Amino acid sequence: MKLTRLITAVIASAAIASPSSAKKAPEADPADTPRSWTQLLWEGEAPHSKIIRPDANGNLRQPNEIGDTAKLHISLPAPSKANGKAVVLCPGGGYGHLAMDHEGCGWADFFNNQGIALITLQYRLPEGTWEIPVEDVQEAIRTVRRNAAGWNIRPDAIGIGGSSAGGHLASTAATHFANPVNADPVSCRPDFAILFYPVISLKPEYTHAGSRANLLGPNLTCEREIEFSNELQVTPDAPRTIIFYSSDDNVVHPFNGIHYYNALYNAGVPASIHVYPTGGHGWGCRPDFKYHDTMTEDLSSWLTGF
Repeated sequence: MKLTRLITAVIASAAIASPSSAKKAPEADPADTPRSWTQLLWEGEAPHSKIIRPDANGNLRQPNEIGDTAKLHISLPAPSKANGKAVVLCPGGGYGHLAMDHEGCGWADFFNNQGIALITLQYRLPEGTWEIPVEDVQEAIRTVRRNAAGWNIRPDAIGIGGSSAGGHLASTAATHFANPVNADPVSCRPDFAILFYPVISLKPEYTHAGSRANLLGPNLTCEREIEFSNELQVTPDAPRTIIFYSSDDNVVHPFNGIHYYNALYNAGVPASIHVYPTGGHGWGCRPDFKYHDTMTEDLSSWLTGF
């Protein structure tokens, strides 16, 4: 009898501990998950059409998907994580191509995990017509602002970001918003700026020559060179900014960012600059950048400060 009772107790205990009888964790609410999609920036033709010019041999190429068509690649965080901030991010590429992955869409997980919406801008490449990428970035900021309520974004918490030549475009958005390419009642002023190893100046002694030539074309003037040397265009209305470089960057000299930081400081604009000992140029969100963890911690800390 005692043995029977013991066996019965063991079986009952096993049934209680059985995984099939354990309480299941609640399933995630499908409505509380990240969302992502791609959409055209412009409905119909943009104000400045992209002109496909013949090459040196007179051959006219077919339009390419990247660099000829402006698009927004949108990644929204789960609503439970969203803090209302958004970043419009401009990949680099010297205004001659677009590094859409490690300087663009590859940042989505980082920003979404911070509760921040990421809108990667696939801007049109200028081929000497500077209005093309500038109107794209200004319209991208307006598009996010117009859709702020539906995308769970605060219209006063829309930032701009960019890497290398994309950093030049981002700093242009941060300094040229008072006189936009195209008039519109919706503001194209960003509320903050994140610049990774940005081209800032178009002055020959500091600029990245390829970016300068691709943006302004072969017939650039001194006036245009000054206009898009963004360290000379800072006003007290410029947005708060964080800047990142590697000290050994031999593609875009850190003096670009140092001069921009000085201009922001002198204008009374909150600014921060981080120059890491090594890493060169173009690391983006790649984890093999030696100071990747330090950089993302610095960025995370800055983003929580306002």
